[in-house]
Amino acid sequence: MELSSSTPIPPGDSRPVPAVPADGAPDVPAFDASEPPPTVDQVKMALRRVKDPDLNLNIIDLGLVYDIAVDDRAVKVDMSLTSPACPSGPQLMGDAERATRAIPGVGEVTVNLVWSPLWSPDRIEPRVRAYLGF
Repeated sequence: MELSSSTPIPPGDSRPVPAVPADGAPDVPAFDASEPPPTVDQVKMALRRVKDPDLNLNIIDLGLVYDIAVDDRAVKVDMSLTSPACPSGPQLMGDAERATRAIPGVGEVTVNLVWSPLWSPDRIEPRVRAYLGF
């Protein structure tokens, strides 16, 4: 099952929702066509700034980002969560989208929530896993 960050949250869901400015405009810089298209490495570096609020580790080191695809200026990120019940899911997806949109030269951004394969601690970067004692 795949959900995008624009998928509505079901009624009664108490998970936090990323903040949206009062005017409804996304909190991202305007697209600048004079900038060169982004690279996968640039997207990866931007996503390293997105931290899981409970673990205080970035989503790249946690192994939550499964795939990054860049097609000219369009960026697609496939990511997962530590569990389907992760209360920080909407926040992490919103933060990933904002971090990606902030890269100069980025046009369209799609962040997909994927569950295959399921995340496990084995996906954590080895150096971080060692630091955590796994």
